[in-house]
Amino acid sequence: MSTKNTGFQEEKVLKAVSGFGMLFLIVLVMIVSILIPALNSTRPVIGPVLWMIGILLFCIAFVFLFGLKVIHPNEALVLTLFGNYYGTLKHDGFFWVNPFCTAINPTAKQPAEQPAAAGTRSGAAAQSVNKKVSLKTMTLNNEKQKVNDELGNPIEIGTVVIWKVKNATKAVMNVENFKDYLSIQCDAITRNAARRYPYDTSEGGDEKSLRGSSQEVADIMKQELQEKVEDAGISILEVRITHLSYAPEIASAMLQRQQAAAIIDARQKIVEGAVSMVEMALSKLNDTQIVELDEERKAAMVSNLLVILCGNKDAQPIVNSGSLY
Repeated sequence: MSTKNTGFQEEKVLKAVSGFGMLFLIVLVMIVSILIPALNSTRPVIGPVLWMIGILLFCIAFVFLFGLKVIHPNEALVLTLFGNYYGTLKHDGFFWVNPFCTAINPTAKQPAEQPAAAGTRSGAAAQSVNKKVSLKTMTLNNEKQKVNDELGNPIEIGTVVIWKVKNATKAVMNVENFKDYLSIQCDAITRNAARRYPYDTSEGGDEKSLRGSSQEVADIMKQELQEKVEDAGISILEVRITHLSYAPEIASAMLQRQQAAAIIDARQKIVEGAVSMVEMALSKLNDTQIVELDEERKAAMVSNLLVILCGNKDAQPIVNSGSLY
């Protein structure tokens, strides 16, 4: 029965040898290699042979030094041996592995045009490239980009993604550069989400919008982004919308529209309150029988109260010192 080859590398955690024991053994071999040529021999042929054995042991011990690896907390080291995947060191500590293993991390490539640091001999030797893959929680700040919402209005939207590498082997083996891969996928998901929802809902609408349902839209973006980067060994912890606004070319018109809607809503509240206050005033006058008003006088009183309560400016009353009629 043949198994289906998905093309993705599964992780194999190495159980490496303790680095302290190997370091002691390497130092011991070096000391022995230095002491061997110092042995006296009556035969002249033995002297060169001892020198060759000492040099050979010293070279072997020196090569074994390259197998010593230090892994800090929340770090991983993906190793290959002659082009084949060898394993991954994930536990923090001091270990020894095959000295011919090579660590790989495409994101750790040092730019060729990087200038030499002050006090160093060359730009290439200025700083050693760290091949370890960080498993710490990191933040991707996706700068604001201009897209059209569901209604075709140009808007500017920016997001921030909180993520971490959960499988270093997949992150290194399955994609060319997992950081660039995440950034591109985040751009695509952000644009796709902005096109599916309007910036704001219409009056009385209950559909989702980018402004009114930002947390729900962010959760949907998180799920979609997680599906896209699952094969890269990346875990998406949170997605937040950090910037949301209309594009500058329509921002002024949309602001006037929002102001008009706000004024209408405020006027509705004022009218509702004024009507309830007038109704209460007429009811109190009728119950206490302070004054009896006919329908014409009631209409005039209602009109005056509504003008006072709904007006933008303070009313200037006119006091009638004559008779009521």
